[in-house]
Amino acid sequence: MGITARGVGLLVAAVVLLGAGFRFAYPELTLLGAAAGAAVGYAALVAAWRPRLTVTRRADPDRVARGEPASMTVTVRNTGRLRSANLLAEDRCGERTVPVPVLRLRPGRDTEVRYDVPTDRRGVVPVGPLRVTRRDPLGLVALARPYGAAVPVWVHPRIHPLTAVPRGSGRSLDGRVDGVPHGSITFDSLREYVVGDELRRVHWRTSARVGELMVRENVDTSLPRLVVLLDNRAAAHPQRVGGVAQSFESACEAAASIVTAAHRADLPVLLLLAAAEPAEPTKPAEPVEPAQVGEADGALGPLDRLAAADLSADGDAVRAATTRLRQDRLGDTLIFLTGPGGRDELGHVGALRGAYPSVMVAVFGAAEPTPPGTAGLVVVDAADGAQFAAEWDGVRRW
Repeated sequence: MGITARGVGLLVAAVVLLGAGFRFAYPELTLLGAAAGAAVGYAALVAAWRPRLTVTRRADPDRVARGEPASMTVTVRNTGRLRSANLLAEDRCGERTVPVPVLRLRPGRDTEVRYDVPTDRRGVVPVGPLRVTRRDPLGLVALARPYGAAVPVWVHPRIHPLTAVPRGSGRSLDGRVDGVPHGSITFDSLREYVVGDELRRVHWRTSARVGELMVRENVDTSLPRLVVLLDNRAAAHPQRVGGVAQSFESACEAAASIVTAAHRADLPVLLLLAAAEPAEPTKPAEPVEPAQVGEADGALGPLDRLAAADLSADGDAVRAATTRLRQDRLGDTLIFLTGPGGRDELGHVGALRGAYPSVMVAVFGAAEPTPPGTAGLVVVDAADGAQFAAEWDGVRRW
């Protein structure tokens, strides 16, 4: 509860009048002081009345890509039975406030307001709670209370279409490593039937043509498993424009594009942040299956994590992440996304080539191109996510 400046002035006047009235035996001053004090007390009682309001919210949609439109609909219903709600209300949307009309809201009635949610920046925009202010008629006391829960709107990075995803690696019996687009048991050749072969593997059409039983020979190829390591160290993205690290925003767009392309190709993909989020377990996460990439209500999928990702001051995060990747071997294709300040860590990433047959590095926002052959890696220099997507086709078979 807060007393306004007018209320404070009236309360001070009440104390002075009562003191002067009793001190100098002036009943008129005492009566005026008592009236002023009674007015402040009445104002406090009126402001303390808690209206019965129900607040519901509907985000349309609650997950959008950066720059796409999103709106919030707030419905306030007076569930009381006796009095109209004569209130002032405002809703909080990110860093701004939106007025909500609830003046003279009768019992059983509701009011609705719809407004746009800012999506010009990647992040999680908190909307709510509704702040309702109750004032007395004289404006002496004002009491503000929150109503309803806050609802987040997830603003994902922009997704740039990629023409293909990296190939997996299949190893034959002679040690040869082949690139395969999808993992499966794949037909390789035909051979003569030997005792003990399963009859279901007999290729009857060829057997009829050559006059003897021929058996299909299959080769086991590995399913491509992508690991995307996003460098979210503040040291890797030193340049700021309006307080925003554009190179990190571009890296987030590239990570979102790769995750989405893998999802559409039905490939498992694992998104890792070099500096783990506070809620991220220390135990290595399992690669996300394609069906889990899309975020359901309340779920934190890869795109939600990218929306909430922020820069960290942990300067040794990449070294710790590469050590974990070497020990766990979470996939066969590693994609490292970093900024101009992340080139010093490329040696640690290059050391993972023994554990990961395919390793690619993308450096965003660098003023000078990365020297060719750095740490023996395939390095792509891109100004932003759109340029990375344009150059992706030329390096996807690395």
